Amino acid sequence: MHATLRILSRSAWKGPYFVNFPALRDSMRNNIVIKTQARACAILPTFVGLRFAVHNGKEYIQMTITQDMVGHKLGEFAMTRKKFHYKPSKNK
Repeated sequence: MHATLRILSRSAWKGPYFVNFPALRDSMRNNIVIKTQARACAILPTFVGLRFAVHNGKEYIQMTITQDMVGHKLGEFAMTRKKFHYKPSKNK
């Protein structure tokens, strides 16, 4: 399994995939939420403490970036599917 993940990873010389957020400096100063649909964007150490609203296909999921999230993608923390649960039946 790890060999497959290694093949699909991004080249080291390219660096992490990053999207320029125009309101990044304003968000740092005023604690403004940054709305984005860039789920594939890597979380950089400069993002720690910022608030992002990541689109999951239906709505924006708000999150605050912590030190543990650095190196992961934004989309990993905005789930796209609901958890399945059985409805209780009325007859039993």
